[in-house]
Amino acid sequence: MKRRNFIKKLSLATIPFTIGGIPIKLMAENSLTRMAEQSTNDRVLIILQMHGGNDGLNSIIPVEAYDLYYKWRANIAIPAKNSLRKMIHLDSTLPADVQVGLHPDMIAMKDLYDRGRMTIVQGVSYKNNNGSHFRGRDISFMGGGFDDYFSSGWVGRYLQQEFAPQVYPNDFPNAEMKDPLAIEMGSDVSLIFHQEGNIPTSISLNDPQSFARLVEELEGFTDEGIDPRGKPPAALDATPYGKELNWILGLEDKSEDYAERLYEVYRNSPTSTVTYPERYPFNAPRGSMRNGLTPQLQLIARLLDGGGPGLGVKTKVFLVKIGGFDTHAEQVESYDPTMGQHAALMYHIASAMRAFQDDLRARGLEDRVLTVTTSEFGRRIRANGSYGTDHGTGAPVMIFGKGVQPGVVGKVPDLNQQNVDMQFDYRQVYANLLRDWMLVDENKINSDIFFKDFLNGPKEDGSGNYQPLPLATQVISGVQENFIASRFRLEDCFPNPASELTTIKFRINATNEVSLTLLDNQGRTLRTLIHGERTEGEHEVQVSVMDLNAGVYFYTLKTGFYQETKKLLVIR
Repeated sequence: MKRRNFIKKLSLATIPFTIGGIPIKLMAENSLTRMAEQSTNDRVLIILQMHGGNDGLNSIIPVEAYDLYYKWRANIAIPAKNSLRKMIHLDSTLPADVQVGLHPDMIAMKDLYDRGRMTIVQGVSYKNNNGSHFRGRDISFMGGGFDDYFSSGWVGRYLQQEFAPQVYPNDFPNAEMKDPLAIEMGSDVSLIFHQEGNIPTSISLNDPQSFARLVEELEGFTDEGIDPRGKPPAALDATPYGKELNWILGLEDKSEDYAERLYEVYRNSPTSTVTYPERYPFNAPRGSMRNGLTPQLQLIARLLDGGGPGLGVKTKVFLVKIGGFDTHAEQVESYDPTMGQHAALMYHIASAMRAFQDDLRARGLEDRVLTVTTSEFGRRIRANGSYGTDHGTGAPVMIFGKGVQPGVVGKVPDLNQQNVDMQFDYRQVYANLLRDWMLVDENKINSDIFFKDFLNGPKEDGSGNYQPLPLATQVISGVQENFIASRFRLEDCFPNPASELTTIKFRINATNEVSLTLLDNQGRTLRTLIHGERTEGEHEVQVSVMDLNAGVYFYTLKTGFYQETKKLLVIR
């Protein structure tokens, strides 16, 4: 099959094709900006859209205010104790007014946090959030306030500045930048990617499951070298009709180029060695069981890989989506608030993100990628009578990746009101990520992207100036190691060498299952010293060695992701 004939089968209105499992639709940009290799870095930002308005209080649960939390939402509250499925305490080393827990199906997210690959930002919103799905999504995508109506999005404006002065589509793709500047999962071309002039800077990818079929159809493509349709009559070149027709024909050619390029990268990239989650393992509505985030993240990892260093796509921003968060009714199962639609969604995000991080690490890409969540609003503090929650305002944002500044930013929300208060403007989050992760110049962030100083400028409510947020690191070096060392520790036993008794001390950051074992010098288990749940904080255990022969032994601590082994010398 000739490539031209294949492209002709596609709708000219949408120009869809599929890559990596995904039909894609190319939409035009007007004047995209600098060549990719001229970019200051190879870092990638992934935006994870939780469509419908996530219930932040059943995701990130207030520990110190748990009594109020339970009072206002007893029919959907996640148990704090006395249950097999209960709240996961995140980190006891945090201040009391910052202490939070996680939904029990977010255990994978606890793992990411403990590894230093996650941060949580509390109370993210914007002034006068009215709880509208459509307006809220538009505002968060355009990077404006409640009374702004921009025809461009903040990512589109970022890309416009990043790649100037090249003009799209005339100058793209080229030898230096063969790849789309942004890729959106789904059939939409969202406002977030529009540059000034209301022209998108992205392609969209839809139906991740269909990539295999596209692969079969693209095999054996040949390029005829000429367009058999010819060009419009020269007399039309200066007319609006001629310009539009030439633009459409040029766009079709660009779609071919991107299709071939992305297919080539996908084909040359190895399949993942990591097992991604496919289904929710507990009870939930049938439509919530499949993990729709998994194929999107799998595809991104494979496209970024490309089969070796420098061979993957140079795309700067991806948008992935997971819906179902508009949980007015039956957010939880009536017989168990830890299961149901929202629980499944939390499981999907947590487990898929952990698999994605593992996949990136296995491919040597972990230093390049950061993921940030977004949702049009949060839910109200008080549950309704239908085992659900209604539209609210503020909600937590979660950020994942090796480049995060791990921890929790902001305090537990005040629950003595209807809605979660805004602690941070959503543009603060994006502006700080652009500066510290994507390494964008502050002047461009303020003047060209957000049109206001959300890094250091005065707040809209007049309560002082915005302060820099510790969300990402410009240099990835030792951040995670220091974070882990301050929360987990296995100490050298004392005395060592020992002849009768020795004491082993350790520290964990939250209540969790702990295993402490004594091993011989061949790594064989001699004795299980601890096996079971231990509370957060410092612990110690005395170990008798009187029955052991003189020699070298080892003791190993395992809890969650953390594992450490130390040496014990027995003397006689």
